[in-house]
Amino acid sequence: MASIMTQIQEYLQNIGLIQQIIMIFLISMVPVIELRGALPIAMIAGVPWYIALPVAIAGNLLPTPFILLFVKKVFDWIRRHTRLGKLVDKIEKRGERNIGKVQKYERLGLAVFVAIPLPGTGAWTGSLIGVLMNMSPKKALPALAAGVVSAGIIVTILFYYFPKLLGL
Repeated sequence: MASIMTQIQEYLQNIGLIQQIIMIFLISMVPVIELRGALPIAMIAGVPWYIALPVAIAGNLLPTPFILLFVKKVFDWIRRHTRLGKLVDKIEKRGERNIGKVQKYERLGLAVFVAIPLPGTGAWTGSLIGVLMNMSPKKALPALAAGVVSAGIIVTILFYYFPKLLGL
């Protein structure tokens, strides 16, 4: 396994900075991975934190307004026109499980939920929770942005300044 990691590290370090930035941006947009995965990859690639962090934040935030505005319509369409209704139900149930943690504090709760740098607590899940709580995009977006920025800062500090604690 160490040789695979070494190969990945060599590849990432040998592509240009523009390609690295594009890679960080795109990885940050992927559900579950988000900036929590993009920033460690950026560190391994040797991208300075002051470039990686804003790129990862931008990439992580880009899908959020679209999720807030269209996820209910997309889910309804999927249920009516495909066989993936059970998957949609499962995704919604996962979001509903987390509503209790957020609902009491609304925007602050949503920001804190997204700020926790663990799998399943990112901008995608936070956006879904905002929708399930019927929170307007005007209220949800600032909370999601605060959470993403906070998570980004936490992950950056952990991976760029304390990598030995993480076994890197």
